[in-house]
Amino acid sequence: MSTATELKSPAEYWETEPHHHPEGASTSIGFWVYLMSDCLMFAVLFACYGVLQGNLAAGPGPKDLFDLELVAINTAMLLFSSITYGFAMLSMAKGDRSGTLRWLGITLFFGLCFLAIELYEFHHLIHIGAGPGRSAFLSAFFTLVGTHGLHVTFGSIWLVTLMVQVSKFGLTQANQRRLMCLSLFWHFLDLIWIGVFTVVYLLGVL
Repeated sequence: MSTATELKSPAEYWETEPHHHPEGASTSIGFWVYLMSDCLMFAVLFACYGVLQGNLAAGPGPKDLFDLELVAINTAMLLFSSITYGFAMLSMAKGDRSGTLRWLGITLFFGLCFLAIELYEFHHLIHIGAGPGRSAFLSAFFTLVGTHGLHVTFGSIWLVTLMVQVSKFGLTQANQRRLMCLSLFWHFLDLIWIGVFTVVYLLGVL
């Protein structure tokens, strides 16, 4: 009896045929993973604010600083931007490039209005001596709200980039996939802001 072992070809050990995945599948999964990581980050920031909101260091508190009317206007700006982005996605589904660009432009306008009001609020607080170094409460406030504002800023830059790409190349499959990812991101920021408005501003002045 022969003791020699017969060598097997690589194909007998593993499959050598390439796997074909739908275009953009990895992009969608990767973006969902990113959003989940962002959820964890904001959860930590909310937890830190919840722990530190009572540490005023004999300084001003939420009732002394927050203007609910101004914050309500700011909230409306972001909510309107989500609605207009939804109209942009409907136009995209119809293949209407000009309509998509028009609604994206309106969305950008509302997003910039939101950022302008937030910057005004930050400038006003710092001007009256309620900057992030005044107390642990204000440090947590500026960190949480400022992080959300940075996300809106990056989203606005992303939005401008996509408007240029759609204007130049049209509603290609790649551009539609990118618009879908930005849609998830933009609505995610809307949900986070609702949490900020409720926990930081609304409960803070009650």
